[in-house]
Amino acid sequence: MPAARSLSVMTVDDQFSMRSLIRNGLREIGFTDVRECANGEEALRQLITQPVHLVISDFNMPKLDGIGLLRSIRAYPPLKNTAFIMLTGSTDTEVVKRAMQYGVNNYIVKPFTVAALKGRIEAVVGKLN
Repeated sequence: MPAARSLSVMTVDDQFSMRSLIRNGLREIGFTDVRECANGEEALRQLITQPVHLVISDFNMPKLDGIGLLRSIRAYPPLKNTAFIMLTGSTDTEVVKRAMQYGVNNYIVKPFTVAALKGRIEAVVGKLN
């Protein structure tokens, strides 16, 4: 069982308020290494020099959306195994299908609870202690 404090996480969302909600939820779960980016381009630049264990990314963002970020991560060998959870406000199954096509590990629909966030993360990285 990994300890949340031993894992690094990057949240990517163009809305500051959503990044704050995710950050606070992650801290409540026990994560201490939480990084934030406002769009996929910024996230990809940071990930290349400072990889993380898990990316939690919004789907709909300017510059490089969540699918574009996911595709870029999967195409870059040093990052291709990074766990990736897509965050979406849409209940459109096409979004989920496209994300699955490109190797998303899990997804969560907004709005979400901390318990739901923890459950989605544990489904990807294993039970947290």
